[in-house]
Amino acid sequence: MRSNVFKILTLASLIAFVSSCGFEKSGITGWDYNTEVNGGFQKMPFEEQETGPNLVLIEGGTYTMGRVLDDVMYDWNTIPRRVTVSSFYMDETEISNFNWLEYLYWTIRVYSADYPEVYKKALPDTLVWRSKLGYNEPYVDYYLRHPAYRDYPVVGVNWLQCNDFCNWRTDRVNEYILIREGVLEHYVNQINEDNFNTEAYFKGQYESGKAIDGLPDLNPNREFRNVKMEDGILLPKYRLPTEAEWEYAAYALVGNTIGERIREEKMWPWSGHAVRNPEERYIGMMMANYKRGRGDNMGIAGRLNDNADVTAPVYSYWPNDFGLYNMAGNVSEWVMDVYRPLSNDDRDDFRAFRGSVYKTLETDDEGYVAEKDSLGHLVYRDVTEADNIDRRNYRSSDNINFLDGDYESSTNSAFWSEEPEDDEKLESGYVYDYSLYSMINDKARVYKGASWKDRAYYMNPGTRRFLDEKQRTDYIGFRCAMDRVGSPVGFGGQ
Repeated sequence: MRSNVFKILTLASLIAFVSSCGFEKSGITGWDYNTEVNGGFQKMPFEEQETGPNLVLIEGGTYTMGRVLDDVMYDWNTIPRRVTVSSFYMDETEISNFNWLEYLYWTIRVYSADYPEVYKKALPDTLVWRSKLGYNEPYVDYYLRHPAYRDYPVVGVNWLQCNDFCNWRTDRVNEYILIREGVLEHYVNQINEDNFNTEAYFKGQYESGKAIDGLPDLNPNREFRNVKMEDGILLPKYRLPTEAEWEYAAYALVGNTIGERIREEKMWPWSGHAVRNPEERYIGMMMANYKRGRGDNMGIAGRLNDNADVTAPVYSYWPNDFGLYNMAGNVSEWVMDVYRPLSNDDRDDFRAFRGSVYKTLETDDEGYVAEKDSLGHLVYRDVTEADNIDRRNYRSSDNINFLDGDYESSTNSAFWSEEPEDDEKLESGYVYDYSLYSMINDKARVYKGASWKDRAYYMNPGTRRFLDEKQRTDYIGFRCAMDRVGSPVGFGGQ
């Protein structure tokens, strides 16, 4: 992170700012900002969004999402379509075992006394390494915790666990920023619900560990206040990338353009049609960790073709033109999207995504945010049609099935005299007849890219597969993403 970029957070610099000789005026009313005389409405200095740890800015743009190779699996689930992706941030590497151990350590330190189930829920499933006709017990015993594997990508984590990790990481990074800027102290005795949560802090539901009472508040009726979103200090949430974002980041066409022309269509995250490095210095070396053929996971002793029998360290091989490592091979990666075979036909051509479920904060009878739950998180509920009575862009909370799986799009809708209740949909499988004719339901999540046990075909970023969000494997990991707010081109851009 850039140290000292936001020193306006400190008490001394804020006082200096608001007590300067002149005040900026409102362009629409003429009133001065940042003065108690006019009520204290503040305009804080802001340059750009800070780049979080391990993140790389992915400058957005348009690209053709979907298939560029022969559909050898005949799934026909990745039909080419042009879409636009907004700029965003992405981890330059997969999340490693050591990253996950840090998460586990914090979880057991904060929750183990009264909520040991939280730690148990966060544990990866190391038994995914077992094979009935193979000897993989060393990976069961050592892969997650032995320091020899600390820089290898974590596996055995399902989609739900990855989302929990993203939420935890958001809070730890924002807590660090507030400590760095002198607002919070190093409060290491957090336990149960008394732990820093970004959303709870914004809503005034976290008051522990404060180094100072808060920032000076220019509202004449208050003396101090918490940092607000309007200050631009704390970072947006870490999350999984969408499928469109992941695929766009993997192609990294920024290195294949002249002006607005793409000079060569990419098959892989690197240029060219080969899977070996063509540079004289590295000639013949594999560009990624994948399975070259039946019984060939790593090549011949003395000349290991990818130098990895299973996974490889997260900084192995060469980054693509965005600076991202292992966007082909090593481990496949979870993304946010719910799987549908014809997603590219249905989704928007701007920020394409299927999986929207809209929620709102629980409030009391007077409209105030309710208290935190026992783990220190704010409580959300699904929005209702009554909440959205005057809204045109959406009405219901769950929009996963929109245009593919809802009552209107069902080929079996004639079977129902009216739209069935949710429990009837669940029992029947509704459109997709889950477990009878299809393995697709609203819990099927997309994962992208090849892994150490896949052939080269899956290293093409356009390929896509799916798995139930509760399932875990020895070949699926993940990396985090974050929204980019403001200018799409980063520091120094327009």
